[in-house]
Amino acid sequence: MIYSSALLRCRLAWKFTLLPVVFLVRLGAQTDIPKENPFTSAADLARGARLFTANCAPCHGPKGNGGRGTNLARPRLPRAADDAALFLVIRDGIANTEMPGAWGMTDHETWQVAAHVRTLGRVAPESVPGNVSAGRELFSAKGCAGCHAVAIEGGRVGPPLTEIGERRSAAYMRAALLDPAANLPEDFTMAEIATSGGRRITGIVLNEDTYSVQLRDLSDNLHSFWKQELSAFEKYTDRTPMPSYRGRLNDREMDDLIAYLVTLRGPQ
Repeated sequence: MIYSSALLRCRLAWKFTLLPVVFLVRLGAQTDIPKENPFTSAADLARGARLFTANCAPCHGPKGNGGRGTNLARPRLPRAADDAALFLVIRDGIANTEMPGAWGMTDHETWQVAAHVRTLGRVAPESVPGNVSAGRELFSAKGCAGCHAVAIEGGRVGPPLTEIGERRSAAYMRAALLDPAANLPEDFTMAEIATSGGRRITGIVLNEDTYSVQLRDLSDNLHSFWKQELSAFEKYTDRTPMPSYRGRLNDREMDDLIAYLVTLRGPQ
């Protein structure tokens, strides 16, 4: 396409007119970033929640528990060890990822969103009945450690529980122990697979695309299959390998186990 000289002059003038505006916007950005969020009042948190819903929830989910974007509903974020790091991630985005910078928000608003993000997936410490030491012993004796890891010890079939006390209430844990299938994550899927060679495997789906599926079986072994190799592939979103502990634990044991679980709040 050939532009007239007048049109070219107009386009160039428009670009160079905007340059000072962009430059001033970046000059106005906060450069001395405090380690702790200075805006954590109730009003800041409420404003941060509204901003999150409008700007962040489309990718991270309304509760921050993931979607196109990463799961933010956890006590510690790998890219945001402190408030300053979280502020910079929100303000500037993450290079070479789908995470954009918050160009439409002021620094104050960015801090407010950061304050809201820190509340996602956290519960306050609870005082519950039960014996923590007895609960720790039950965690091993009743097979919990065979599927769930605490720090670097335990299995991988179930989700890690290192920070469960910071993410879930005692009431939630009790409900999950009594009726685990009623508290499954939205993205949790079990599968029963049969290969054309006669192998049958039951496990948890880790990844699936148009042509293949990867899963972890109930003995903690990883498998990957081309779908064309399968003679059967049944998926279930309402099943879990975790048994109900109704009747397996008496009331005192249930209190002891929950008393132990609420203490699991990650590295302090």
